[in-house]
Amino acid sequence: MSRRSHPEYHLVDRIGWLRAAVLGANDGIISTASLIVGVAAAATTRNDVLIAGIAGLVAGAMSMAAGEYVSVSSQSDTEQADLARERKELDENPAFERDELAEIYVKRGVDKALALQIAEQLMAKDALTAHARDELGISEITVARPVQAALASAAMFSIGAGMPLLMVVVSPGNALVPIVSGASLAFLAILGAIGAKAGGANILRATIRVTFWGAFALALTAGIGRLFGTVV
Repeated sequence: MSRRSHPEYHLVDRIGWLRAAVLGANDGIISTASLIVGVAAAATTRNDVLIAGIAGLVAGAMSMAAGEYVSVSSQSDTEQADLARERKELDENPAFERDELAEIYVKRGVDKALALQIAEQLMAKDALTAHARDELGISEITVARPVQAALASAAMFSIGAGMPLLMVVVSPGNALVPIVSGASLAFLAILGAIGAKAGGANILRATIRVTFWGAFALALTAGIGRLFGTVV
């Protein structure tokens, strides 16, 4: 009986773009909603609130993109430096590198003689890839992708920020603070659930965590806006 092959999909495959996307959307909602609530609490006009929110969206999206790109580029630079060092060591002392790779497999429970055979066969096919994966922990799944992270983060920040901005447009002027706050917390709860579902995490825990910190940020900025609005 032949065994039918089938592709396997693992949640870890999503870790690169999922982290940046969830972080971007989460920051977009919290930072823009907090900015809107803070400005609205200072008793300014709807136009002032809308302008502040749009400015926050643009500035935040650019900041997220730049921050992700620089951060992930640093990771990529480190990976490339390690790979260059490993490539040099493979050229200078392949026997030592073979034994080093075999020792890794021995520590994982493979018999020493078999570990040497595995190391030899893997190095014969692609020595650098074998050492990158098993010695350095660098693989196709985890490798740094700066552009992907920057674009995902900026796009999701813009989508997240657009949600509280939409509430400003559709809400009556005298109810901006409660409506934007309530809607933004609902958006955060939904985002937390979606992110947890996509990543295979506990949905309730993720939802509570993101909603709590969102509520804290909104309350803090609303209080500051009300305080300065009263003083001015």
